[in-house]
Amino acid sequence: MPDQEPETSQPRLKRALTLPYIILYGLGVTVGAGIYVLVGDVIALSGNHAPISFLIASLVMLLPAACFAELTGRMPFAAAEAHFVRAGFRSSTLFLVVGLGVSAVGIVSSSAIAHGASGYIVELVDLPYILVLAGVIVMSGIVACFGIRESILFAGVLTLVEIGGLVLLVIGAIWSGADLGGQAVKAVPTSFSPVLWSGIFASGLLSFFAFIGFEDIDSIAEETVNPQKTLALGIFVTLGLTLVLYTFVVLAALATVSVDELSSSRAPLAIVFDRTTGLSPVGITLIAILATVNGIIVQIIMAGRVIYGLANEGALPAFLARVNARTQTPVVATVLATLIALTLALGFTITALAEWTSMITLVIFVLVCLALARIKRRKDPAPEGTFIVPPWVPYGGALATLLLLVLGLTA
Repeated sequence: MPDQEPETSQPRLKRALTLPYIILYGLGVTVGAGIYVLVGDVIALSGNHAPISFLIASLVMLLPAACFAELTGRMPFAAAEAHFVRAGFRSSTLFLVVGLGVSAVGIVSSSAIAHGASGYIVELVDLPYILVLAGVIVMSGIVACFGIRESILFAGVLTLVEIGGLVLLVIGAIWSGADLGGQAVKAVPTSFSPVLWSGIFASGLLSFFAFIGFEDIDSIAEETVNPQKTLALGIFVTLGLTLVLYTFVVLAALATVSVDELSSSRAPLAIVFDRTTGLSPVGITLIAILATVNGIIVQIIMAGRVIYGLANEGALPAFLARVNARTQTPVVATVLATLIALTLALGFTITALAEWTSMITLVIFVLVCLALARIKRRKDPAPEGTFIVPPWVPYGGALATLLLLVLGLTA
């Protein structure tokens, strides 16, 4: 069997993560940079209907998420997507290509997020941008080399801070008398106008990228206790909490600040935070910094685990599969991911890096969904306790993500 867990006398990754850690990790890679950066652009396209755009995006995301939930139970390994595609297509070449693609997503997206973090930091600290950019990536890489529980606890604290900022924003809106219920009614379209719905679907495509991140949960499968149950539940809880949080934040924003003002601002949540809480925008800027740094850490963690997984299967040089005896983490692979992220961040703009991330992610989603379709068609058995989706789900997931990919390439 090609996807059995390999035996080795070398130090192994430690199974130490339970459901709370998985949810913290999932929220850390999903919530944060997306909502802080994208909310103004989504509102610019769909106006008061922005909450519907986020709902559409989450429903599209639900299909590939269900595929990931089943496949993580079938093959709970690091470099998971590569295992999924190899098992589905029975191709060692695709195993390497997809594995490198997944690690590239983590590395490239961490480079993009580092630009965002550095932009916030230089607003508060008078230091050269390049120095800040390099420092942010290097420090994030160091944290990612810690023991997995320590790394995720640190990232989890940052996740709670960034979510706390968003919750405070919503509470402030309610406290100030904003009519979130009335805004929710306004969000429901009352017309079938092609212009109206084209804006909603266009912003839904943009909203989709704010939900990307749940798929990184499978990268820590080998460090998860009872992965068949824990990983699937973690994926769905992460998506559910993310949707609820995004919906309330967008409703609070629309109920307190005009569409035009939100659409034209580079920091729309800072305006909302100021209006709803009466506090200085510096507070939300600091939270945004924590949110983006958190995103870098969890992406580097993921990329390091994928590189380790590929090397552990013999697809990359063996030295990349070394696990540090003290931290029980793949330090060599994590350092490599950090260095590549630093090089990309210094050489390319945030726009280019973000576009690459999105396109690579969508291609991987299509391949993963099709891989599950082939596995189910062959009726390959799944381990006991694995979450199982109906046969039509992987086809629906592949079609939905392929459509988004085509729209992105032709936009």
